[in-house]
Amino acid sequence: MQTQLLRQPRVAPSILSSDFAHLSDQVGDVMDAGARVIHCDVMDGHFVPPITLGPLIVGSLADQVHGAGGILDVHLMIERPEHQIAEFAKAGADMITVHWEATPHVHYALKAVRETGCMAGLALTPATPADVIADVLDEVDNLLCMTVNPGWGGQEFIEHSIPKLQRLRELLPEGVPLEVDGGIDATTAPRCRQAGATLFVAGSAVFGTPDPGKSYQEIADAIGG
Repeated sequence: MQTQLLRQPRVAPSILSSDFAHLSDQVGDVMDAGARVIHCDVMDGHFVPPITLGPLIVGSLADQVHGAGGILDVHLMIERPEHQIAEFAKAGADMITVHWEATPHVHYALKAVRETGCMAGLALTPATPADVIADVLDEVDNLLCMTVNPGWGGQEFIEHSIPKLQRLRELLPEGVPLEVDGGIDATTAPRCRQAGATLFVAGSAVFGTPDPGKSYQEIADAIGG
């Protein structure tokens, strides 16, 4: 079921930009509008300056998201993510993404994710070249290309991400989703779609608006999702 959901273009609303006093209601709004991938940005205050959420928040959403037929996409922007993988899997994550830049043991970390039964994602920051993924392609179920510098919502889309997405699409095996995260809205999402992206993380463009469900739908319509 999880991999089936990612075989077509999808918008993944990021709860980083949600109102945490009304988190369940806002997640419900976007899922009622059609969202089936909920993106959870985990930050540790070391790999990136902010501190955000942990397994408790992921666990608090698991029944709601899974009950609606969705998946939890957990993006670990933390140092040495291999030490935390088991806890997020236990909390209900369906896909766990680690950063190339956050551990000297990328291959090990990806295998550790798969061993929990979760899909393994690999993320690259804007300064990391696309070609670094060549030696771990067999361990990657999803590739996340950051189109802003990780750590803060609401940043402007980095233009040189477009040729990088094109290169990543060339490198990835057929059927592996290419996720894009940063500055994604109804204008930038179609451009990324044309470059090969298939999964579109949108935070402030969804939850930073008065009607998250409507905003989600506008982006989904723009990518044909």
